[in-house]
Amino acid sequence: MLGIPIYIPIVYNYTMRKEVTLDKLMVKHKGRIISINGSGAVFRRILEMGVTKGAVVEVVKVAPLGDPIDVKVRGYNLSLRKEEAAMIVVEVSE
Repeated sequence: MLGIPIYIPIVYNYTMRKEVTLDKLMVKHKGRIISINGSGAVFRRILEMGVTKGAVVEVVKVAPLGDPIDVKVRGYNLSLRKEEAAMIVVEVSE
């Protein structure tokens, strides 16, 4: 042969979980809560509002300056500060 290299594409068959914090999730996108990072009174208040591991959350709207963020969780709307939303890690739904 002429010594021309032949490239065969390799296809990887795996799924990647895309994890982001809630403050990075775009409007009208949904995600499932994976973890809530934090402690103290703010952490407890977030849990009491129904934001728990496994719950599906959707970003409804974001204020013009990015704070607060209006999310829908367990059938009701909830406004979270950007710092609070940054504590919540979600797996993005397609």
